[in-house]
Formats: sequence, C-alpha cells, structure tokens
Amino acid sequence: MRILVVGGAGYIGSHMVKRLAQDGHEVVVLDDLSTGHREAARFGELVEGDLGDSALLDRLLGQRRFAAVMHFGAYSQVGESLRRPAAYYRNNVLHTLNLLDAMRAHGVERLVFASTAAIFGEPVYIPMDETHPLLPINPYGRSKRMVEEMLADCEQAYGLQWAALRYFNAAGADPEGDLGEWHDPETHLIPIILQVASGRRPEVQVFGDDYDTPDGTCIRDYVHVTDLCDAHARALDYLRSGRPGRAWNLGNGAGFSVREVIDAARRVTGREIPLRVMPRRSGDPARLVADSAAARQELGWRPRFADLETIITHAWRWEWRMKNGGPPLAKELLGR
Repeated sequence: MRILVVGGAGYIGSHMVKRLAQDGHEVVVLDDLSTGHREAARFGELVEGDLGDSALLDRLLGQRRFAAVMHFGAYSQVGESLRRPAAYYRNNVLHTLNLLDAMRAHGVERLVFASTAAIFGEPVYIPMDETHPLLPINPYGRSKRMVEEMLADCEQAYGLQWAALRYFNAAGADPEGDLGEWHDPETHLIPIILQVASGRRPEVQVFGDDYDTPDGTCIRDYVHVTDLCDAHARALDYLRSGRPGRAWNLGNGAGFSVREVIDAARRVTGREIPLRVMPRRSGDPARLVADSAAARQELGWRPRFADLETIITHAWRWEWRMKNGGPPLAKELLGR
C-alpha cells in the first residue's frame, strides 16, 4: 500500500517508516522538521511541510492515492503545553482537523493516530485499561483527547476508519542501530540517563524520592519503540478488516521505578551514573502502568522487547553512536 506518515522524521514516526518499508509498503513522509530530522526519514520519500498548510495537503492527497495515513505529528511535551497551550491546540487539534478534511475530500478512509496515556490524567486505578476515566490535567493530554473525540465523530458522520494507540513511555531504539531518540533538548528519562553514562551530562536529576512506591521514586511503564510500531501495523490490518474504530492502551504491563531504570542502566553500561535528588515536579503521579490486554487480544500484539535491560541496551548503542559523531546531522546537536 501507499501510506502517508505524518511526523515520520521524528522518533517514533521514523521507526514506523522503516517498519512499513520493510513490510513492502510505499511510504511518503510529511514532516516540517521542527523536531524531526531529514536523515531519520530516509526509509521513505520526504515531503517537507506541516498540517497547517491546507493547500499542500490538498495537492499531496490529490496527486496520489493513499490507502491510509499514520499520524505522529503532534507536539508532545507536557511542560511546554502548559507554557504554550495555544500552540498545542493549534498544532494537535486544528491541524489534525485540516488532515481529516483533506482525507475526506480525497477519499482516504483510514487513519492510525498516535495518542497518549496523558489523556487519562491522575490514575484512578492501576493498571489502567481503556475504560479508565479520561481526565487529562494538561493541554497536551486534552488536545489528544479532543482528537480521539473528533475521530469517533468523523466515523459516525463520514465513515472514517480509525485507530488510536495510547502510549505510556516509548523507549529504546532500532535494534539494528539505524534510528533512535534524537531530541534537542532531551526530556525522556532513559536517554538522559545514558547521556550521563556516556559523559554528555554530569548527572541524572531524580524528581522526588518520597512517593508511595517501594523505593520512593515514580514508577512508569516503558514500551520498546519497535513494539509500538508493531502495534500500529496491526492496527492498520485491523482497519482493513472493516471493524469499527477504537483506542488501545500500549504498555508492557510492568512498571519500573526511576531508581530501577538507573540501576539497570548501570548494569548495561558498566558506568556509575551519578544522580541528584530534586524536589517533586507538580503533576507527576506515583505510578502509571498500562493494562494492554485489549491490544493483546484484539490485535494479537505481543511486545518482543519487554525486558528493561534489552530496551536500555538498544538505546545505549544509539547513544554511543551519538556520542561518537552519530549520523551526519547529529554532529550539529553534539556541538552545542
């Protein structure tokens, strides 16, 4: 099939493009490169632009026949969404509406959407399944919830076939070493820890060690990025079978504390990895763990890389590549 991947030059999107290309699909990437990287999109054909450009979308979807769209093009930083809510609602909601309008105008009926566990807000119970209340506590989570509601409404009105995948904590890197996390600045725990291990940062900051958890640090559910891509591919097959749209939670079902992640990274890297305990951050729940039983049952999804040390090992290979020059475009980041 010919598939349009919005945000396919970013972290998860680029891994998805590689997976689709390996599966034999023709992949076109639409990305404005504001947070993505040209080289990361090399497994597909890159069209530079964003979803706010309705004329570009009209030309792109009008000139070629796409069987489906995968949408990874949202802004995704919780803290930034609190500082810049208008930007998040504009990009994540209004620009997605532009995409839906263009898809409808050109007869593209399938959309696989990258959603988030942030739509749940503070957990009412753990593990969190798809029936958990949706009470997001920040503009990022609210913007994703709005899009899920838009997708359901468009299904009822226009027959849109859709799937939403709610990630908990995407982690790891391509096992073959071609792709990995490449953010500037980096905000995710595992790559930050590994940047300390490689010497690119002096220490890991641990935000709070007095939570109601066994070691006092927050517990999160980490999912390997290639396992997330497998779920997306399975969701696309689900839509092709004609079944109704729905959302699935994606996690490995086992949470790991911040200290457990640091200890696992010490074992993998053989480095000391100094840490400094900081005050709690506002809005950080003690535990966030997914119940992914529905994805396992309905999509046949089984994470291949659920082991924390395997996730860190793949990420460490990528960090070592970045430390030692990395892909050509990484040198600009490393020189800052």
